[in-house]
Amino acid sequence: MSDRHNSMAEHNMKLSRWVQKLLLSYWIIIAVHGIAQLFCFLFLPYPATALQFYVHILILPTIIMSGVTLLAQFVHRKYNVFGFYSLFFAGTIIAVMIIRLNYDIRIITAAFLLPIFTSVIFFRRGLTFFSGALQLGGFGVLYVIDAKFRGYLSVFDLVAIPLFLVAGTLIANIIRMSGQELLRDLQATLTAKQDLIVENALMVKLSKTDALTNLYNHISFHEYYNKAVEYAAAVPFHLALIDIDNFKSINDSFGHRTGDIILARVGQLIKENMATNDVAARYGGEEFALLLFEKSPEEALQTLEKIRIQLSQLHHRELNGKAVTVSIGLKGYAAPLTKEQLFEGTDAYLYAAKNGGKNRTVISS
Repeated sequence: MSDRHNSMAEHNMKLSRWVQKLLLSYWIIIAVHGIAQLFCFLFLPYPATALQFYVHILILPTIIMSGVTLLAQFVHRKYNVFGFYSLFFAGTIIAVMIIRLNYDIRIITAAFLLPIFTSVIFFRRGLTFFSGALQLGGFGVLYVIDAKFRGYLSVFDLVAIPLFLVAGTLIANIIRMSGQELLRDLQATLTAKQDLIVENALMVKLSKTDALTNLYNHISFHEYYNKAVEYAAAVPFHLALIDIDNFKSINDSFGHRTGDIILARVGQLIKENMATNDVAARYGGEEFALLLFEKSPEEALQTLEKIRIQLSQLHHRELNGKAVTVSIGLKGYAAPLTKEQLFEGTDAYLYAAKNGGKNRTVISS
């Protein structure tokens, strides 16, 4: 629920930013229109006196357009839910003012299409039809109140312009629907890609880990082991081999299912006692292999003894309250040992622990 709320909040913030950008574009349109009118008056034949031009063509229309834009900004900030409607209302007023001042330019009524097609970016059908209705209303109001504009229109214009706006609204809605369909396709593709990434990550994890203990498997251990030997000069490490004592008797007496439970529990306890940069793996059967990095022999021995003692004190209900013990061999890497020599030496210490009575750790003296 929290993720959905955050997603909706982020979506609303993006929409709010688009409204702000469109309001900024209104200011640019107002400025460009004013500059264009002033240029025409100063450098081209203009059918108006200076007073008429500056008061009725430049100043008052600019004040009206600026006022509705300021009002739209205020509504957007204070009453965000009405921000879209104030945006399109202001756009309609600006379009009406520009058309009223330039009605002799035949194509100027196309300015009514700007708020309609602007609504498409919000992907809301209601906003598109609302904007279309506003433009039809704006045309009707302009036709009624402005005799010059009304006189300039032919009967054909009176029919064609409303039909043109209706057609523009329908086309804008089709564009909106197409955009939504494309967005859904992109979201589906993105979701499929994310699912594939997750599946690949799971497959990689499964290929590297032992399903029973959730530790690294035999193959993964050797990959890390090879790297550890390669960089041992810079990052010293110890190799430890852990074997569960008398594990065959556990399987024989309590069954393999119980044996699996014990293996998983031992693996979990080993994992809990490992540092984040250490590597723990189920090497095979009841044997575990550990790589302990950047530890002194004393620190490595302390880590392993902690694991051994905790296991010896952990009583298992599946074994009628008995504990299991482990034997451990530990050896630090030192050049010019090869990885085979290090492993054989550690394995020899493990067997020394077994032969010495089990439940102990043997380390090179």
